Amino acid sequence: MSRRCELTGKAVLVGNKVSHSNRKTKTRFLPNLCNVTLISDALGRSVRLRVAAASLRSVEARGGLDAFLMKAGEEGLSQNARTLKREISKKLAAAS
Repeated sequence: MSRRCELTGKAVLVGNKVSHSNRKTKTRFLPNLCNVTLISDALGRSVRLRVAAASLRSVEARGGLDAFLMKAGEEGLSQNARTLKREISKKLAAAS
C-alpha cells in the first residue's frame, strides 16, 4: 500500500534536514494519512478510504464526499476513488 492520499494524490516528499551548522541530511516527509469511513449520500452507503487529514477538511468544506468527487479531476484520484466517482455520477444522472 503506497503512502498516497486517495482523494488528492498527496504523497511522500523528499528533502533535506538542515542543521544549525548547515549540514544536510536526507529525509522523507510523509503525509498525514488516516483510514476514514465516509458516507456517500447518492449511493446510500459508507466507503473506506485512506485520506490525508488536510484533504479530509477539504471534503467537509465542499459539502461531503459526493460534491468533492464531482469537482475533483481524474488525475489526482486513486483507482478506487475513480470508480466511486463513476458510480456516483451514474446514480445522479439516473435520479435527474
